[in-house]
Amino acid sequence: MDHHIPAALLNGNPAFFHETLDPPRLKNIPGQALEACGDDAWVSLFHMNRLAQEKSAYLKHAAHQKIDWYPWSEEPFQRAQREDKPVFLSTGAVWCHWCHVMAEECFENDDIAQLMNGLFVNIKLDRDERPDIDRRYQQAVSAMGAGGGWPLSVFLTPDKKPFFGGTYFPPEDRQGRPGFKNVLRAVSNFYKIKREDAENYALEIMETLKPEALQPGELSESSLDDAATGMLAQFDPANGGFGTAPKFPMPGAFEFLLHRFFMNTSSSIGLAVRKTLEAMARGGFHDQLGGGYHRYSVDAAWTIPHFEKMADDNAWLLRNYCDACAVFGDERFKEVAQGIIRFVRDVLSDPEGGFYASQDADVTPSDEGGYFTWTDEDLMRVLTDEEHRVLSLHFFHERGSMHHDPAKKVLFVVMEPGEIAEKLGMDVQTVATVITRGKEKLLKERNAREAPIVDKNLYTSLNGMLISSCLRACRTLNDPWLLKFSLKSLDRILRERLINGLLFHSEGVPAVLDDYVNLIDALVAAYEATGEKRYLDRADELMERCREKFEDKEQGGFFDTENEILGTRLKRVEDIPHPSANSVAAMLLLKLSLMTGKRSYLSAAEKTLRLFSGEAQAIGIHAGSYFCALDAYFHLLKLTVEASPASEIASAARAVAGPYTAIAYGADNGRVIPCVKDLCYEPIGNADGLRDFFEKQYRP
Repeated sequence: MDHHIPAALLNGNPAFFHETLDPPRLKNIPGQALEACGDDAWVSLFHMNRLAQEKSAYLKHAAHQKIDWYPWSEEPFQRAQREDKPVFLSTGAVWCHWCHVMAEECFENDDIAQLMNGLFVNIKLDRDERPDIDRRYQQAVSAMGAGGGWPLSVFLTPDKKPFFGGTYFPPEDRQGRPGFKNVLRAVSNFYKIKREDAENYALEIMETLKPEALQPGELSESSLDDAATGMLAQFDPANGGFGTAPKFPMPGAFEFLLHRFFMNTSSSIGLAVRKTLEAMARGGFHDQLGGGYHRYSVDAAWTIPHFEKMADDNAWLLRNYCDACAVFGDERFKEVAQGIIRFVRDVLSDPEGGFYASQDADVTPSDEGGYFTWTDEDLMRVLTDEEHRVLSLHFFHERGSMHHDPAKKVLFVVMEPGEIAEKLGMDVQTVATVITRGKEKLLKERNAREAPIVDKNLYTSLNGMLISSCLRACRTLNDPWLLKFSLKSLDRILRERLINGLLFHSEGVPAVLDDYVNLIDALVAAYEATGEKRYLDRADELMERCREKFEDKEQGGFFDTENEILGTRLKRVEDIPHPSANSVAAMLLLKLSLMTGKRSYLSAAEKTLRLFSGEAQAIGIHAGSYFCALDAYFHLLKLTVEASPASEIASAARAVAGPYTAIAYGADNGRVIPCVKDLCYEPIGNADGLRDFFEKQYRP
């Protein structure tokens, strides 16, 4: 591909083009609390553009800007055609730090707004609301040599084809990065003077969006061990996690390795999983006061996070920590899981049912992570002398210093209570009590601060993830709120997002594959938790519909959208980092084949796994959830519970940890029958017998 064509629009300097597309691995961003005002209040207080009436919190955040923004629709492209102008597309999210930085520096700059309105037709896109569109333009900008991330800044022809793009641009030239004013003028001039070059280059970029044909491969049980070995080769023994900074949680890989550990009790696998989960829990990546996790760590030691807190990350990490608690019997993992639930309950839960999408990173772009960080003066003001002395040793350290203000620190565990007790000559229990009391005071103080905005949209995919994770957590955590609220949330999503047989991602936005598979996962989890067949029937019904809309009947696998978006339908297997929709679909097909007896589901699962076998082996740890499904293909255990769902033995069946299980309910005969493929074990008549079976007998 000729990269010199687009480089020419920045005066022929290719360095500008490539540097622009390779930002600091994109951070993420704040948002003022404009949700406190309704649309009418904002319209009366400010000049508002057409984004004021949108449902997206991110789009509303730009409603006061003097830019003539359009939401994504056909209208702006029709206008661009009439006026013979290129289109500028900005995609981002309300939780994204650098999106807010660029908004403050560029989009709220009168000179830049005037340039944008004069030279382009401008579109603002919420990547959480339209992940299908964002994904394709991310891929396009990456093909230009830019990497990707948010904000994504893409220049399009009136027929939606990208011919130049980048991520964050400062308003003026800065540190080798071209200023947005210069970019706007250069792109506009290039489009006017070298229209044919722009259009030809756009066609080349569009070709890169077309997925390469995958060659189905064989399914081998030995590939599970190969995958685990490959993942362990990337393990960071000093800090936990895999690879180097920035570090993201990899829940699919964690789940796969946890189950591998159960199957063969490999000490190296056990060490990698425990070390990683413990290191993440000790780090500033974990919210030490409010519970839950931020999106990723900028350093290798999990100390400094990108501060946004996402529904999907916390949903999957909740599963990981509950599974780890059950497999390793470690109460510390249970405490972390309870903290995730606390965050989800206090911040991401709608009282009427349903889960919100995210909490922003900051209150203002100029104070990254300010809501979550502390100065020593803050601690001294809130804590007693004893509490200050103990908590300073516990989680206040120079390594937690923020780059923009070193006096502000991210809290992370530096010393455990036993170490502090020895250093200060105190009783360990006293130290633990002081830490608990001090953390409660600090959380109360933090709750009094102005909090980052919460995106209160109820996305079907994210709700499916959190509902299923919370229902599975009921097996480990004794929290009566979990089951009741999860089922209430599921009922609301079914009521408000499944309308006349059509599923929606959010209000008015058609569902994508992610929405279907994660909602089906929630329905399967609800059936397993309650034994109510209506949930299984609905899951079966939606899976049939999912296959009609998304399955590639010829090659296997599932497309991400029902119809082509920008001329393509994508089939992906990599985790991003939450588990890929194709991997979740394969796992659900396997489970539903056992629950419903439909052999067609097993065939579809096998076809999907075969299709992605080569790619999964190539990308290894980034296909962790694929290997979970492949493991289940060989080892999935069906537990037929012939007992009341409220009985002790049914509860014991749900609490089984280690193997992949599918629970099906039958007539009440007071027993559970375990089966793997065509092999069934003797029926087990009590909870102790079931636990004994898994501890002493069952090892496939």
